[in-house]
Amino acid sequence: MTDVYNDFMEDSEFDTILSPDMDFTGTLHFEKPFLIRGKVSGEINATGLLVIDEDAIVNANIQAKRVLIRGQVKGDVTAVERVEVAEKGRLVGNVTAPEIYMETGCVFNGRCIMVEKKNI
Repeated sequence: MTDVYNDFMEDSEFDTILSPDMDFTGTLHFEKPFLIRGKVSGEINATGLLVIDEDAIVNANIQAKRVLIRGQVKGDVTAVERVEVAEKGRLVGNVTAPEIYMETGCVFNGRCIMVEKKNI
Protein backbone atom coordinates (compact mmCIF):
# COMPACT_ATOMS: atom_id res chain seq x y z
CA MET A 1 0.00 0.00 0.00
CA THR A 2 1.23 3.44 -0.85
CA ASP A 3 2.16 5.88 1.90
CA VAL A 4 1.02 8.87 -0.16
CA TYR A 5 -2.68 8.94 0.62
CA ASN A 6 -3.75 11.18 -2.22
CA ASP A 7 -2.30 8.86 -4.84
CA PHE A 8 -4.98 6.69 -6.40
CA MET A 9 -5.65 3.65 -4.23
CA GLU A 10 -7.22 0.51 -5.69
CA ASP A 11 -10.22 -1.05 -3.95
CA SER A 12 -8.17 -4.25 -3.65
CA GLU A 13 -5.84 -2.44 -1.23
CA PHE A 14 -8.63 -2.35 1.38
CA ASP A 15 -9.67 -5.34 3.47
CA THR A 16 -13.14 -3.88 3.98
CA ILE A 17 -15.23 -1.36 2.05
CA LEU A 18 -18.47 0.08 3.42
CA SER A 19 -20.40 0.68 0.18
CA PRO A 20 -22.35 3.87 -0.65
CA ASP A 21 -25.73 2.22 0.02
CA MET A 22 -24.73 1.18 3.56
CA ASP A 23 -25.81 3.11 6.66
CA PHE A 24 -24.04 1.87 9.82
CA THR A 25 -24.72 2.96 13.40
CA GLY A 26 -22.56 1.71 16.26
CA THR A 27 -18.90 1.15 17.01
CA LEU A 28 -16.42 0.04 14.34
CA HIS A 29 -13.20 -1.76 15.34
CA PHE A 30 -10.65 -2.84 12.73
CA GLU A 31 -6.93 -3.40 12.17
CA LYS A 32 -6.54 -3.53 8.39
CA PRO A 33 -7.22 -0.78 5.81
CA PHE A 34 -10.89 0.26 5.80
CA LEU A 35 -12.71 2.42 3.21
CA ILE A 36 -15.99 4.17 4.00
CA ARG A 37 -18.19 5.18 1.07
CA GLY A 38 -21.50 5.14 2.93
CA LYS A 39 -22.77 6.65 6.18
CA VAL A 40 -21.43 5.90 9.66
CA SER A 41 -22.71 7.20 12.99
CA GLY A 42 -21.22 6.28 16.35
CA GLU A 43 -17.57 5.62 17.09
CA ILE A 44 -14.57 4.35 15.13
CA ASN A 45 -11.56 2.72 16.86
CA ALA A 46 -8.86 1.37 14.58
CA THR A 47 -5.24 0.34 14.55
CA GLY A 48 -5.04 0.63 10.75
CA LEU A 49 -5.66 3.08 7.93
CA LEU A 50 -9.11 4.66 7.63
CA VAL A 51 -10.17 6.37 4.39
CA ILE A 52 -13.41 8.33 4.22
CA ASP A 53 -14.27 8.62 0.52
CA GLU A 54 -15.66 11.72 -1.20
CA ASP A 55 -19.38 10.93 -0.86
CA ALA A 56 -19.13 9.39 2.62
CA ILE A 57 -20.75 10.99 5.65
CA VAL A 58 -19.32 10.14 9.08
CA ASN A 59 -20.77 11.41 12.35
CA ALA A 60 -18.37 9.81 14.81
CA ASN A 61 -15.35 10.33 16.98
CA ILE A 62 -12.43 8.58 15.30
CA GLN A 63 -9.28 7.03 16.75
CA ALA A 64 -7.00 5.35 14.20
CA LYS A 65 -3.42 4.89 13.11
CA ARG A 66 -3.86 7.01 9.97
CA VAL A 67 -6.91 8.87 8.66
CA LEU A 68 -7.61 10.32 5.20
CA ILE A 69 -10.74 12.45 4.93
CA ARG A 70 -12.08 13.01 1.41
CA GLY A 71 -15.73 13.20 2.47
CA GLN A 72 -17.55 14.67 5.46
CA VAL A 73 -16.67 14.04 9.09
CA LYS A 74 -18.37 15.51 12.14
CA GLY A 75 -16.52 14.46 15.29
CA ASP A 76 -13.08 14.52 16.86
CA VAL A 77 -10.27 12.73 15.00
CA THR A 78 -7.20 11.34 16.78
CA ALA A 79 -4.44 9.52 14.90
CA VAL A 80 -1.23 7.81 16.03
CA GLU A 81 0.61 8.78 12.82
CA ARG A 82 -1.27 11.36 10.74
CA VAL A 83 -4.52 12.91 9.60
CA GLU A 84 -4.98 14.25 6.09
CA VAL A 85 -7.95 16.32 4.92
CA ALA A 86 -8.11 16.29 1.11
CA GLU A 87 -9.27 19.15 -1.09
CA LYS A 88 -12.94 18.05 -1.01
CA GLY A 89 -12.83 16.90 2.60
CA ARG A 90 -14.84 18.51 5.39
CA LEU A 91 -13.99 18.11 9.07
CA VAL A 92 -16.04 19.66 11.86
CA GLY A 93 -14.29 18.65 15.06
CA ASN A 94 -10.92 18.67 16.74
CA VAL A 95 -7.94 16.87 15.24
CA THR A 96 -4.99 15.46 17.21
CA ALA A 97 -1.98 13.80 15.55
CA PRO A 98 1.80 14.12 15.11
CA GLU A 99 1.33 14.99 11.42
CA ILE A 100 -1.65 16.92 10.06
CA TYR A 101 -2.10 17.79 6.38
CA MET A 102 -4.85 20.03 5.05
CA GLU A 103 -5.08 20.61 1.32
CA THR A 104 -6.16 23.90 -0.17
CA GLY A 105 -9.93 23.87 -0.60
CA CYS A 106 -10.75 21.63 2.36
CA VAL A 107 -13.06 22.78 5.16
CA PHE A 108 -11.92 22.50 8.77
CA ASN A 109 -13.74 23.87 11.80
CA GLY A 110 -12.18 22.85 15.08
CA ARG A 111 -8.96 22.80 17.07
CA CYS A 112 -5.74 21.35 15.72
CA ILE A 113 -3.32 19.74 18.19
CA MET A 114 -0.01 18.37 16.96
CA VAL A 115 1.48 15.88 19.40
CA GLU A 116 4.91 14.29 19.46
CA LYS A 117 5.10 11.05 17.51
CA LYS A 118 5.55 7.99 19.71
CA ASN A 119 7.98 5.33 18.64
CA ILE A 120 6.29 1.96 19.01
